[in-house]
Amino acid sequence: MSSRYIYGATIIGAACWGLIGLFIAPLYEVGFTPWDVVTIRVVCTFVLLIGIMFVFYREQLKAQWKDHFFFASAGIISIVFFNYFYFEVFSESSLSVAVTLLYTGPVFVTLLSRLFFKERLTFRKIMALGMAVLGCAFVVGFFPVGQQEVSLYIVGFGLLSGFFYALYSILTKPVTKKYSVMTITTYVFFYASVFMVLSSNTTQKWHLFLSAEVLISAFLLASISTVAGYIFYTIGLKHLEASRASILATVEPLVAVVTGMILLGEVLTLWQIVGILFVLYAAVLVVERKSKTVYVNNE
Repeated sequence: MSSRYIYGATIIGAACWGLIGLFIAPLYEVGFTPWDVVTIRVVCTFVLLIGIMFVFYREQLKAQWKDHFFFASAGIISIVFFNYFYFEVFSESSLSVAVTLLYTGPVFVTLLSRLFFKERLTFRKIMALGMAVLGCAFVVGFFPVGQQEVSLYIVGFGLLSGFFYALYSILTKPVTKKYSVMTITTYVFFYASVFMVLSSNTTQKWHLFLSAEVLISAFLLASISTVAGYIFYTIGLKHLEASRASILATVEPLVAVVTGMILLGEVLTLWQIVGILFVLYAAVLVVERKSKTVYVNNE
């Protein structure tokens, strides 16, 4: 497989994630809340994933019962709440702010890995943390002083989206060597779906699903911004170091920002653009060093 195809698949996957705002906005317009949208995303995604698994990877559905604890934890604690806080920030602020704060996730992964797995906290990682914090301060308007455009409530929710996003890597780590990514993802979304169906009142809004626009948006949200994004990204991940694929995944916030500006009418200041670049570079700093370390160890 050519390197051009591999890099292209990875970038397309990240771009699919970045288009999410286009499919969420119509759902907000008809009356769905962020909690409802989480329900729609995880349930529709699970339906698509289980269909793919039954047709192509049925044997991979086998899993030990004790490992369902990790699937359920990742689905309920990480997937549900990172999506909720992410969608809440988008609904109250903008897609650009939401995706930038979400991209503090790699920094949280670094800190949590230090806490739970005793990974080294290097100078490079500390520098990345500082750049992420400074970048977020620019994006939300804390700097320059007196230009705050985003409330502390939104900032808090945005950072929580990054935190819960980071928990996915921590909660699935014990099972990553035992099962395929497809198996893990399917079960994770199964438990997320069960939790959301039981905890939301989305089913009481069944009449909204009579709209063709809602059905199309829900389908595209699950198929393009979740399943397709995951499949294309995984194609790249199979042939690239995970850290290098993660760097290419920074295309996601760039696509989200451009989408927000061109199609959703969002306006960014120069300082916010600088902040976005800071956060992206912080994510690159965190993962790029891992790439070099893995290469040396393999030698």
